[in-house]
Amino acid sequence: MVASNTPAPQPASSIPATLDARRWDALEPLFRELLDRPVRTGAEFERWLLDRSELEAACSEAQADLYITMTCSTEDQDAQAAYATHMRTIVPKIKPLTFELDRRMVRLADELKARSPRLEVLLRDARADVELFREENVPLETELSDLSQKYEQVMGAMTVTFDGREQTLSQMAVYQERTDRAVREAAWRGVVERRLADKAAIDAIFDQMVERRHRLAINAGFSNFVGFSFKAKHRFDYTPADCFAFHDACEKLIVPIIRRQELKRRQTLKLDTLRPWDLSVDVRGRAPLKPFTDGRELMDKSVRAFEALDPRLGAMLRSLGRGDEARGSRDGSNLDLDSRKGKAPGGYQYMRDRSKRPFIFMNAASTSKDVTVMLHEAGHAFHSILCNDEPLLAYRHAPIEFCEVASMSMELLTLPHVSGPGGFYPTPEDYARAARAQIERSIFLLPWVATIDAFQHWIYTNPTHTQDERRRFWIALDERFGSSCSWQGLEEARASTWHRQPHLFSVPFYYIEYAIAQLGALQLWLHSLEHGPTSAIDLYIKSLSLGGSRPLPELFHAAGLRFDFSAETVQRLADRVERELDRLPE
Repeated sequence: MVASNTPAPQPASSIPATLDARRWDALEPLFRELLDRPVRTGAEFERWLLDRSELEAACSEAQADLYITMTCSTEDQDAQAAYATHMRTIVPKIKPLTFELDRRMVRLADELKARSPRLEVLLRDARADVELFREENVPLETELSDLSQKYEQVMGAMTVTFDGREQTLSQMAVYQERTDRAVREAAWRGVVERRLADKAAIDAIFDQMVERRHRLAINAGFSNFVGFSFKAKHRFDYTPADCFAFHDACEKLIVPIIRRQELKRRQTLKLDTLRPWDLSVDVRGRAPLKPFTDGRELMDKSVRAFEALDPRLGAMLRSLGRGDEARGSRDGSNLDLDSRKGKAPGGYQYMRDRSKRPFIFMNAASTSKDVTVMLHEAGHAFHSILCNDEPLLAYRHAPIEFCEVASMSMELLTLPHVSGPGGFYPTPEDYARAARAQIERSIFLLPWVATIDAFQHWIYTNPTHTQDERRRFWIALDERFGSSCSWQGLEEARASTWHRQPHLFSVPFYYIEYAIAQLGALQLWLHSLEHGPTSAIDLYIKSLSLGGSRPLPELFHAAGLRFDFSAETVQRLADRVERELDRLPE
């Protein structure tokens, strides 16, 4: 394994198959054995790496199952307590030992002169983690986990009584496509008022997060959380300056496209002013698209679309289940798709690393956006499954910037296969509407990413800011990157729209990755248009199968993509997308 780029077959692991990784008394002896085991040869080092990988896969899966169960039922006090207890009592004990294992791994590699390209990324990342680790940060990370869980509980409890029944905020999204403007406005205001009811609590949670993240950075020798985050996230291939250049490119090249499209929308709707509740309705007054009724139908139609794109993809998705499961990860379930009261917001794919089974979580409410989420999370699941033969856990997870290429490209490459009998959009008219909306989302996402990323740069370079300063800066960013709609009389709501973005709370500085990946996904989509979908999918599968075993630019290159998010790349892709939008009917 050390001398080859091809993963070797895995010999039997010394880590028990029945290990309960939620119990410290079961874990500690295994960590200590790895720390104390004699390692004198390359072969012994390979065995040590594999056993370490298997132990950490077991730990990862235990945490994954607890997290999935917790997010699937935020009102289940036992599930909440189990996750919180694990994060407070087990994870803080694992982290120092993980640091010791990293330090030993780096030392062993140096002693044994392990210079294989196979280990390049593994050792580079480990050296960074060793340099960052501070034992005093472990309790801070535990506190941040508790705060993140508190945010998810607050958001998961939000419902609105509307249209005669209690509904989740995800379910309320369907009303933004209603042709009755009064209904759209009432629904929009109902959701916003519900969010604002917890504004003080959410702001207080975020204030505490910022303070603790700043302390993490100071403890590790950084002046602020920005530098700490770049190193912790292994961003070796781009800098904050590259992010700022991308922000400028969005402002100059993408925002004008959005403004032109919104002007057409206002004119077609015959409105004097666009308001926030006018941005999702069909401009020709057609009823909202209803591409599926429930999670099972969503799954069936998704499998059909992927089978048409490439049978290999369809088979992978079909293996995950039916789509009507509603029990979190219990009994080995891989899906929990339908929205219901008590579920945390958003959607995710979480790989359970030891059983090597992905889990897809979402809040489906029968909208076209739900179709996009499903296709997106399926792309993450494909990435996870395609890495299953990789023996090293570290390489079964790619950099986020490339993970999102795996998911975002599926939103676009499936477009030709979501229509027709048995598809999400059975008529040509419905398909044109859905395709146009998807292509718009693919390019309109970029300024939103720039907004969130710029917000975080400001937040963490100004960690002592006040809530009023934060609100003013957010509004300034929205003026720079946001919609041209009028927020008159809605200033309080506008100043808090960032509350709905869970990444700011749970995974700070994880957002610019979406822009980098979207530019990659758009490139792959253009490749499929110019060279055919088979060529694009072959590149997709080849590159995803590498996992995280190569540096980020090489992963992009393996997919036939440029790792570049400069104005030149943004311009080329923006021009092509606008031509596609002009070609599609409203």
